Amino acid sequence: MEAEVAHNSAGATRTVGIGASAGGLVALEQFLGQIPRNSGFAYVVVQHLDPTQKALLPELLQRVTAMPVREAEQDTRVEPDCVYVIPPNTELTVIDGALKLARPAEPRGLRLPINVLFSSLASEQGERAIAVLLSGMGTDGTLGMQAVKAVGGLTVVQEPESAQFDSMPKSAIAAGCNDIVAPPAELPARIQACVARVRDPDTLGLDDETAPAAGTTPLQEVVRLLRQRTGHDFSLYKPSTLHRRMERRMAIHGIPSLALYADFLERNVQEVDLLFTELLIGVTSFFRDSAVWKHLEEVALPELLARRKKEPGLRAWVIGCSTGEEAYSLAMIFSEVVERLPQPHDFTLQIFASDLSPDAIATARRGTYPRSISAQVAPDRLTRFFSAHESHYRVNQGIRDMVLFAQHDVVLDPPFTKLDLISCRNLLIYFGRELQHRLVPLLHYSLRPGGLLLLGGPRRWGNSIPCLSPSSPGCGSISARTRPQRPAPTSC
Repeated sequence: MEAEVAHNSAGATRTVGIGASAGGLVALEQFLGQIPRNSGFAYVVVQHLDPTQKALLPELLQRVTAMPVREAEQDTRVEPDCVYVIPPNTELTVIDGALKLARPAEPRGLRLPINVLFSSLASEQGERAIAVLLSGMGTDGTLGMQAVKAVGGLTVVQEPESAQFDSMPKSAIAAGCNDIVAPPAELPARIQACVARVRDPDTLGLDDETAPAAGTTPLQEVVRLLRQRTGHDFSLYKPSTLHRRMERRMAIHGIPSLALYADFLERNVQEVDLLFTELLIGVTSFFRDSAVWKHLEEVALPELLARRKKEPGLRAWVIGCSTGEEAYSLAMIFSEVVERLPQPHDFTLQIFASDLSPDAIATARRGTYPRSISAQVAPDRLTRFFSAHESHYRVNQGIRDMVLFAQHDVVLDPPFTKLDLISCRNLLIYFGRELQHRLVPLLHYSLRPGGLLLLGGPRRWGNSIPCLSPSSPGCGSISARTRPQRPAPTSC
């Protein structure tokens, strides 16, 4: 499991991305026609358009809404209660609160502009992202909705029976991207109600200590049901982490209190499974936090290799690997570093990558990612380490062979040992202090002398875990440490 808070500030305009294709005009009119004038959201519409024809979509949609409907222009700041429509022959993204237009790289027929928009919203707004998928043929939008789902955003799908063309809605539902499913005219009210409940903790009753069973609080009862169903213990996770994930499930079902949600879980095994999946939602990307990877490439890894000349077989462990991007990034960086060494060498790296989520591990093993990763991976790396396919990139076999993915519970299962590098980024912040202080010495003990411990920056976990001295000034994410003789807490 790996996750983090939304990247943007809470004050940024919350943006609803809307994707449609064949049959989408009717669905868009029904959807926009039911939005209240002062919803406070911005709406960005991407519909598959004929690039050779003049776009009439803004004029057509303006007939059904009092909000201004505009064709998107480069660098326009996103404002609340406005509708922005994609121009023909472009890809539309939202970056730093502004609209960005680009010419599609793929030929017509292979373009997936809805995926592009949704993926940008996932990166831009994190758990505040909202993606709406309406009528259309094909599967465009599914990968983008998976990205929104992965960061804890809200995924909304038109009920297939109400769509003129149901392929896109059915594809998203089959992929599990269906927090809300309803006819287009009902979706705005459902979104508003869901957001209002999550935004206002008082409506959720999270402080309600009315016990569903004698001697337990509602939160303890939920944790018990999770442990009983999945075998995993969340009792030492931070209550705020658990509450935030439960809020989404409660809001989706319209359940007003945690005690009632505990009762609902008791009666619905499927909801326990869905909550478990929600708690494992991962946020990851290739080469996330570029400064960390730059330091690893230019300083930390070369120094580690210099110390390992007599032991060229290195071992690394990526904890909370989610869907594999970080593990593959490490494999690529290692390959580049050893290629630049000035003399022959026998260096190899075996990466153990683990996560609690079996679905995330299955995705990681496939090594298949949407075309939108071109925004994260430099062109030379895409060419060298990936094979390009019609709708996706796949990590090349040589890089995949360096990584062994496994489902693993870092809290309960024995750790990997004799490691030269451990990456545990953005995981400890979701554990309570007791669990943090239990795991950090264990990670130290799993390292070989002189090994590297790679954590999320201090800005992510504050001072609640032992401070590990960085290997160079200004890099609070990489620590070169000698393994202690016995697992004992360290501090600065």
